Amino acid sequence: MKEKNHIERYVRALIKEINTVSLLIDKKRPVTQIHWGGGTPNSIPFDFIVEIMNTLRANFEFDPGAEIAMECSPAYLTLENIDTLAETGFNRISIGVQDFHREVLDTVNRLPSRLPMEELFQHIRARGFKSINLDLMYGLPKQTPEIFADSINQAIALSPDRLVTFSYAHVPWFNKSMEKLEKIGLPTTEEKFSLFGLAYGMFTSNGYVPIGLDHYAKPTDDLSIAVKERKLHRNFQGYCTRETTGQVYAFGSSGISQLWNAYSQNIKNYQQYIEAIENHDFAVERGYRLTQSDIICREAINSVMCNGYLNFDEIANKFGISEDELKNTLQYSAGKLSEFVNDGLVTLDNKSIRVSQQGMLIVRNIAMAFDPQLEVKQGMYSKTI
Repeated sequence: MKEKNHIERYVRALIKEINTVSLLIDKKRPVTQIHWGGGTPNSIPFDFIVEIMNTLRANFEFDPGAEIAMECSPAYLTLENIDTLAETGFNRISIGVQDFHREVLDTVNRLPSRLPMEELFQHIRARGFKSINLDLMYGLPKQTPEIFADSINQAIALSPDRLVTFSYAHVPWFNKSMEKLEKIGLPTTEEKFSLFGLAYGMFTSNGYVPIGLDHYAKPTDDLSIAVKERKLHRNFQGYCTRETTGQVYAFGSSGISQLWNAYSQNIKNYQQYIEAIENHDFAVERGYRLTQSDIICREAINSVMCNGYLNFDEIANKFGISEDELKNTLQYSAGKLSEFVNDGLVTLDNKSIRVSQQGMLIVRNIAMAFDPQLEVKQGMYSKTI
């Protein structure tokens, strides 16, 4: 009962935040995407989910084709939950399997699926959801190539519309509980990259199109079409199309709003978030206003990260600057990419840069060449692999 009271108090704060912030947003701008995530939203009572969705609909105009998605842990997902989501307007579900093997899940203290995965997929499709995403994670303790390959085969057999292979990010300086995994044993960088390559080979050989860094989609999926047309985009919720993203307003603790010229993040601690909303209506902990140079650099990096392509003329024209001004803003020099060019991962000329399909496996490293402010401090971030 105490836990439910905590959840209800959090939901009341969340609804208050939505009502408050909505007064500051132009109602003529339709909502094209709603994403529930950043944790396990389907672990709370579904009455609250319905109430929050009703609050959003009361405050905003939804585009008829809006994508409404929820990240779900299969450990808590029931057929009745799926029915409620469908009746509430959700049309996409992302299932965080991580791994299909109990010994791997037990090691990282994650519960297995409550119901057989085949049963969940069958019911989701029967209720008319337009897309199912499946999340896998590589680099976990006890996750051998044989075990991971079996998980990939099970994922392929379910035939989800989209697949994601997340790299386990080992950040014990941020999450102390991760220290115990070091005693069990973590794969080396080379072993993790091998698992990543294993997934890439198995998914692409079974008809999935690689999307950006670590996503895959069926050829008919909107993301695959966007990649083909070099129109793939990305926000804090992941890869998306230009049609389904714009300004991103985040509600709830730790939520990051992503606007054209600014970012803001809510308080991470949920108790402090609740108190801030109850006392001050807002819970913004920090923010950053982008300069014009920041916006230009973001555009270039997104183009490389999403589409493996950068055309200097296109971006310069978009911002009304010369090609030389663009290169100066990016502090670009061909020498920064020479290693990738020599390895056949990047081709370039004076007007454009193209990343090969193999190069997309390390596209994050390639994109770093277009970030003039990059200064990675040891221990601050997980490794790129």
